[in-house]
Amino acid sequence: MTSVYNHKVYCRQALTGGNYALLNTTTFAPNPDYYGALLWHKVMGSRVLSVTHKGSPYLRVYSHCSKKEPGVSFVFINLSKNTSFEIDLFHDLNLNGGSLNFEFKGHKEREEYHLTPKDGNILSSVVLLNGTPLELLDSMEIPELKPKLVDGLKPINIAAHSIAFVTIRDFNAPACF
Repeated sequence: MTSVYNHKVYCRQALTGGNYALLNTTTFAPNPDYYGALLWHKVMGSRVLSVTHKGSPYLRVYSHCSKKEPGVSFVFINLSKNTSFEIDLFHDLNLNGGSLNFEFKGHKEREEYHLTPKDGNILSSVVLLNGTPLELLDSMEIPELKPKLVDGLKPINIAAHSIAFVTIRDFNAPACF
């Protein structure tokens, strides 16, 4: 949100005090927020795109050019504990006086990473990626974060109390070239 005001960097982590660390202070195992930060770093590029929605105030949406490959990445944050959302993406023909300055096909499979709390408990120390618990491997390494591939013509389903990272490879925005 602050990028609108040309803010370049945000540091979430406190150096001292506080109890919202990305790592467990005793075991140094990742807390659930760690995986959200890791996915942000993996899929969201540095170029911020403007995006709006006319839905619930409990749904937040942000968009960036994709990190490594062509396309656009979105992050959807559902703050509601009871409501899930079904998202249809479309381009607004009112942009730039009616002339499109991007191409949105949406026919290819899109990549989706859905983070949800274990058992729906937002205080859980375990977060699920596409329904699978994210836990350190026996080697103490971070597990591979694999997306779910979804038909690009289907709506995006955002569960209650969840975060979804969605990348659409055939969304060509000139700002991303």
